[in-house]
Amino acid sequence: MAEAAAPISSLRRALSLVRIIANGDPAGLRLKDIAEAAGCTQPTAHRALQDLMAEGFVEQEAGGKRYRLSLDFFVLAAKAGQANGLRDLARPVLLRLAASLHDTIFLLVRHGYDAVCLDRVEGPFPIRSFTGDIGGRVPLGLGQGSLAILAHLPEAEQEEVIRFNVPRLIDRGFIDEAGLRAAIAEARRLGWVNLNTGLIPGMAGLGVPVFDARGYPVAALSIGTLAERLGPERLPSVVHMLQTEAAKLGAEINPFDPSLRYPSRSLSKAEP
Repeated sequence: MAEAAAPISSLRRALSLVRIIANGDPAGLRLKDIAEAAGCTQPTAHRALQDLMAEGFVEQEAGGKRYRLSLDFFVLAAKAGQANGLRDLARPVLLRLAASLHDTIFLLVRHGYDAVCLDRVEGPFPIRSFTGDIGGRVPLGLGQGSLAILAHLPEAEQEEVIRFNVPRLIDRGFIDEAGLRAAIAEARRLGWVNLNTGLIPGMAGLGVPVFDARGYPVAALSIGTLAERLGPERLPSVVHMLQTEAAKLGAEINPFDPSLRYPSRSLSKAEP
C-alpha cells in the first residue's frame, strides 16, 4: 500500500499561496483560482489568505473578490534587498572592466524618460561623455548606454519614450525620429550599441543592456573611450567582455532594489 503523503503545514501552505498570487494576474486572483492552483479546498485557502491578510502580506480589493500582494509585502522585499543594491553589486564589475580594458566604464539606470549615471570608473585616457560624472542624466536614446536601455524596452513603453524624447533630442541637435528608430532597430538586432558618430569629436562608446530576471532592461554597462581604441579589431572582444559581465550582474539584481526606481537615493549615498 502506498504511503500517505505528509500533510502540508500551514506555513508552507501560506507561502505557496504567496507564490501563486505573485505569479498570477497583477489585478489579483479569485479564491476559486487560488485554491485550484494550490490543490486545496476553498475553505483551506481562505483560512491561509486570512492569516496572510492579518500579517499585511496580502490584501483584498475593496468591494471585490480578488486577492493580491500588498504594498507592505513589496516594501519588505525592498528592504531585504538593500544590502545588495545595484551600485554595490556593479562596483566590482566596473573595476574589473576598467582594469582589463583600460577605459572608462559607466553604469546607467533608467529614471523615467532619462538615463542616469549611477556610477563610473575612470580609465587612463581623458574622455568626454554625454552623462558626464556620476549623477549626470540624458534623455533615453542619447549615448550608447542610454540607447541600449531604450532599444530593449517593451514596445508600448518604448513608443511612449520615443514620443516624449524626440523633441528633446531634436532640441539638442542630435537625432530626429527616423534616425532614432533606425538606431533602435540596429541595437536590437546586434544586442549592443556602438557609437562612433563624431557627435563628441574623437570619442566613441559601446553599451550593452543589463536585464533582470524578467528580461527587463533595468540598466546598461557602457565604455567611453578614444575613437581609435574602438576599431573593428578590438570591438568584438570589448562587446564580449561587457555582455559577459552584464549577464552576471543581471542574474544578481534584486527586482525590488530601490536604486532602480529612485537612483537619486543611491547617488546621495555615493562617496564624493
